[in-house]
Amino acid sequence: MIDRPFQSLLRRVLLLTLVGLFAAAPAVAQKLLDKDFPPNHGKNDPYTLGGDPELMAAAGIVSHGGFEFATTDTAGVEDYMGTSEIRWLESEHFELGFAIGGYKVSQKEKKVFLRDLTKLAEKLPTVDPKTKVLDPWLRAHLTILRMEEQYQQFLELVNVPQSEFPDGTEPWNRQGTYRGEGPHLGQKGKYEVLILPSEASSVDFLSHYFGLTIKRTQRWNVVERDTVTLTVHLQQGNLKNDGALHGHLAFNLMHNFFDGFEHYSYDTPIWIHEGLAHWAERRVSPDHNSFDGSEGSVPKMSKEKNWAGKTRKIVAGGKQPRMAALIRLKNYGQMSLDDHFCTWSMVDYLHQSNPAGLAAFLQGLKGRTTADGFPDGSNLPDAHRDLFKEHFGMSYSQFDTAWVAWVETTY
Repeated sequence: MIDRPFQSLLRRVLLLTLVGLFAAAPAVAQKLLDKDFPPNHGKNDPYTLGGDPELMAAAGIVSHGGFEFATTDTAGVEDYMGTSEIRWLESEHFELGFAIGGYKVSQKEKKVFLRDLTKLAEKLPTVDPKTKVLDPWLRAHLTILRMEEQYQQFLELVNVPQSEFPDGTEPWNRQGTYRGEGPHLGQKGKYEVLILPSEASSVDFLSHYFGLTIKRTQRWNVVERDTVTLTVHLQQGNLKNDGALHGHLAFNLMHNFFDGFEHYSYDTPIWIHEGLAHWAERRVSPDHNSFDGSEGSVPKMSKEKNWAGKTRKIVAGGKQPRMAALIRLKNYGQMSLDDHFCTWSMVDYLHQSNPAGLAAFLQGLKGRTTADGFPDGSNLPDAHRDLFKEHFGMSYSQFDTAWVAWVETTY
């Protein structure tokens, strides 16, 4: 019998040898671990050695597919999509379908990839943090790592530990603080993400499974399975750039997290949703912007990088929106570009000046229940005003004044 230290040494030698075969080569050059299966099958994942239990556990990967997805399951999606080579990864809180190719790291992106791939290499020794070309499997693992990191950041934002969410096996007994119906921020189902290579493939998927004709990124609540999905394709904006895609995912996942937080039982105010999403994206990078618009239309957009400077100019010209007006927004299409810049700044202000108050405000906004303990989205404008006063200690007009003063001294 080989002792455990020597077993570990052999495993590491094997893993590091495989790095040269898989991690540093474009997707088309990948060598299959098991020729009986297609390249996108979990048996050919070089970073978990085809599904090695120890490596899977270390990376937080639950499965390579075989789970429910959209209105069917991974096998059904693969069968329908046909030409899309989808790599499936399931983690603690996510189910990811990754159908895009490899990526060549530019000199400008080198530090970001070194940082993120170093984190991934701590879990998967096959990963070379200095690689200049990411194959599709490596990109998929990096993407799900980043999404789990954002999930943890959201828990910190709302100041609720994972342990407070129910396990979803039993209905809430309507006693104590309401945290939703399941373990994924309050949802029973994990957050689903599908990343596709083309507009045509995205439109086909959304039309077939949800009856939608949307050509851009789409978030969708699958009520039957108590899960929230996100469908993205690369033929929009500059999403072929990894940094732009990373930020775009952060933007949209923030929307889905806030919807799912303490369960998606009712819609919440537009301004805080979009402000949080911009805030999340700009924490990834200020170089790329995402915007929401009305359904079926192209949103108002800007390539502006210096949002702090832009907000300062809006305030200097006295053109900033008032909270009393923002709370009346009915859809994203009603937002001007100034509204986008300023709602980002308002979230930035609240997070920097009163993080505990912001967390309590978000909890209160999403965790409302009736007297008999059921989720309650009624009279939300009044509830928003009361929660604002309770957790920020300000009326809307007082907030407007305080935020403007902060912008003038901070930006």
